[in-house]
Amino acid sequence: MKRVAIVTDSSASLPARLARDLGVQVVPIVLALNGHILRDGIDITPGELYGLLRHSNHIPTTSAPSIGDFLRVYASAAETASGIVSIHMSSQLSATLDSAAAASQLVDDVQIQVLDCQTAAMGQGFVVMEAARTAAEGADLETVVARAQAVAARIQLLASIDTLEYLHRGGRIGGAATLVGTLLQIKPILYLADGHVDVFAKPRTRSKAIRVMLEQLARQVDGRRLHIAILHAAAPDDAEALRQRIAEDYDPVELHVTEMTPVIGAHTGPGLLGVAFYTDES
Repeated sequence: MKRVAIVTDSSASLPARLARDLGVQVVPIVLALNGHILRDGIDITPGELYGLLRHSNHIPTTSAPSIGDFLRVYASAAETASGIVSIHMSSQLSATLDSAAAASQLVDDVQIQVLDCQTAAMGQGFVVMEAARTAAEGADLETVVARAQAVAARIQLLASIDTLEYLHRGGRIGGAATLVGTLLQIKPILYLADGHVDVFAKPRTRSKAIRVMLEQLARQVDGRRLHIAILHAAAPDDAEALRQRIAEDYDPVELHVTEMTPVIGAHTGPGLLGVAFYTDES
């Protein structure tokens, strides 16, 4: 029996093993750096990107995959799929959704549903995983979309960053623009609200930022089953320490540690530490 195919973009920061095991097709976003065009996660790794950011004044620019990039993936999926669900980061953060939507209108062989998940990074990754698991059960297109939307509505994403410099240069700063130019030494916690970046809290130290994120996590979990990912940008030790604490405190249904993919890291810079999570409804 043909199953629904799941497509996403590389901003989901979905670990390659998970994408492969779940049969998710990932379309790479493009970075431009020093005259070179690089495919996110293929031509450049997170480690390579963060090294460049630390030692260069050049900030990479990012651009959505082309309509042609999506068309090739959709055409391939259409050969064996009963339908396609294409899940992408907030349309307020990237033109990727627009490219996917335009490509979907050019495919006649199979129905394609393009979904704005209103989040990014592993928040998006969790939505993709739910869609893929539902598709693997043999669900139809409408059921896959409904289950993905239900998870998307419950996702929370919080991240502490070392500096607003990269968000500011990249034009993705959203509500955090109020912090630019401040003389305070802070480690702001940003979150994604209704698809755009905003400020959650303004702690002065990394340890306080972690405490604030853990307090918010505790309020939201309230005894429910937890699905969570630790997000980091060139901060593996901090991420592992946070992983151990969350594993001990909550025994999550699933717990992932992911390094921010280059296309996200280009906007956040190194040093980010955060969480993306949701809870089961009962």
